[in-house]
This record gives sequence, C-alpha cells and structure tokens, in this order.
Amino acid sequence: MTIQTQAEALLSQSRIAVVGVSRKQGTGNAIFRALRKRGYEVVPVNPHATEVDGETCYPDLKSIPEGVDAAVVVTRPEITEKVMHECVDSGVSHVWMHYNKLFGAKSSSVSDAATAYGREHGIDVIPGGCPLMFGKGADLGHRCMRWFLGRTHKLP
Repeated sequence: MTIQTQAEALLSQSRIAVVGVSRKQGTGNAIFRALRKRGYEVVPVNPHATEVDGETCYPDLKSIPEGVDAAVVVTRPEITEKVMHECVDSGVSHVWMHYNKLFGAKSSSVSDAATAYGREHGIDVIPGGCPLMFGKGADLGHRCMRWFLGRTHKLP
C-alpha cells in the first residue's frame, strides 16, 4: 500500500484522536487545530490536561466516549509503544506516527516496536511524515514537504 493510499484511508475517518497535544503549544496542537479546521471531529489526548482549545482532553484513548476511528500520535517513541497497545485495545484501525525530519527538526514519534505491534494486530500504521501533507486543505508548506520527501525517497 502506498503512503497516498494509507493517508487517504486515515483521512477518510471522521473521528480522529491526536495523542500528545500539549497544555501549551506544540506540534500536536498544530495538527489538532489543522484537522479541526478541515472539518474533522478531533479529540485531544494528554494524561496531564483536561482541556485543549476549549475541547475536553482525555487522558487516554479508552476514556474517549464512543472511541475514535484513527489516531495521530505525537509523543516520544517510548510513549508511542504504550499508545499503540491502547489503539489495539480500543479498536482504532488507523495510526499515524508523526515524524518531522526536515530542516534540522528531530521530533519523532516513530517506534519500530509500536509499528510492528500495530501491524500484527491489523492496524494500518504510517510510521513517519505528517498527515497535514495530504488531503483537502493541505497548505502550501506541507504540500512542498510531501513533494520534497517524495523526491528524496524519504516518505514513509
């Protein structure tokens, strides 16, 4: 399956959790806002927050009423492994582990162990990149990032 096909499948889900939003500002918050602006029902997850941008923030995936269809993970890799187990237990079918490796950025949520575990349990896992590079509403910067990563063979 190509990254384009996987991205389309994840972004076709209507209810998406962003795991790793911050109480302040951060990459997870930017993804949360952008997906919400695109019309998705987005649920913030952080065990240390109760609210993000006026939305109820849940401590983990199992605490979200009615669950979610997909999750974007913006945590440290060792936390990503725990989150992937929650995804399996909560019936999440699509997971995107965020990874920004452009222009010296070194933020990564990718965990090989989490990727393997998720795939072993039938989850469609995207290990790297950013969901904002795909779908309706992708801004110019993210479209350029997708093009560049594609040209340099660094898309997941």
